[in-house]
Amino acid sequence: MKNSIKGFTLVELILVTIILGILAAVAIPRYMSTITKAEEAAEDAVITNIKAGLENAATTSAMENGRRTWTRNPFDNVKIEGYVGEQLDPWQIKDREWSYYVFDEYYNEEEGRTITIGGIVHRRGDNSIVYWEYTNEDISDSPADDTGEISERIFIDENSSEIPNPS
Repeated sequence: MKNSIKGFTLVELILVTIILGILAAVAIPRYMSTITKAEEAAEDAVITNIKAGLENAATTSAMENGRRTWTRNPFDNVKIEGYVGEQLDPWQIKDREWSYYVFDEYYNEEEGRTITIGGIVHRRGDNSIVYWEYTNEDISDSPADDTGEISERIFIDENSSEIPNPS
């Protein structure tokens, strides 16, 4: 009489498990890398929109008073999904939220306006925090151009309890 029990042998099951383990070891890091690149691309798009909004504000300012100036808060001229406003403590923002944090503010007599030094803060989906230093302080040599600058992306140490002060 023939044995009619069908199934996989132990060796076949072990081989399948090993192959799945190898595939997972290759696929998971690639997946995580893809997520990080997607977050960076989204952040770059937001910063590009903020810069465009600041340039719009500078053009409006030039037409109104003859000087190109950036606004105190870089989010004033754009609508960004996830922006929760200015924060006294940027560590309180939740995943995928944006905020603006003021480090220092002073009145510049020579320029006749308030200068702000701060940071654009974003908490990523993996709970890490990145920020960009922002200032509306005049960095140009042109007397009619008082636009500031936004730095490159800066990663915050996960063990740190505060964002570095650029001033």
